[in-house]
Amino acid sequence: MKKIVVVFILALVTTGVSAQGIDFGIKAGVNFASLSDAKQGATELDFSSRTGIVVGAFVGGKLNDKFGIQADLLYSQQGAEFDGGEFNLDYVNVPVVAKVYFFKGLHLQAGPQFGVIVNDEAQTVVGEVINDIAVNDFDVSAVVGLGYDVPLGLRLEARYNFGLSDVPDGEGASGKNSVVTLSLGYSFL
Repeated sequence: MKKIVVVFILALVTTGVSAQGIDFGIKAGVNFASLSDAKQGATELDFSSRTGIVVGAFVGGKLNDKFGIQADLLYSQQGAEFDGGEFNLDYVNVPVVAKVYFFKGLHLQAGPQFGVIVNDEAQTVVGEVINDIAVNDFDVSAVVGLGYDVPLGLRLEARYNFGLSDVPDGEGASGKNSVVTLSLGYSFL
């Protein structure tokens, strides 16, 4: 899977060089994350959201007036909280989205996202005993969102990432990332 991420990035960079306009910049924002479809065996688990940051860089290009492509490299705080424990999961995510422009600057985004966990503070507390919860090192999600390219290089985005792979790595455990991201970016080009 990591090879797929590299191929996507190389394809994007190659496409961006021949595109009408290269877009390169930085972005930062806030995540509202949780785990959906969370179960331990047959028991459904109730999670509340974790608020975290997302920061990184993006590169992309417009292929014509109606279509573009963008890849991000993001540090993303995700996870969830629940009675008796927490999932504090930090990822390095690489979303690769196609952008369809409706009118000047306003666009719809959709595509895959590949994530590698860099910090997993996933544990439950039962009495005074702390039990670490095993999590998968790699995450695959789908991304949909809206963006607006404001004059002077500003980029506004709202995205929803819904997990396609399970976060917990244990027999009978399941749960997928569910993240709403609001971000502000600045394009240098």
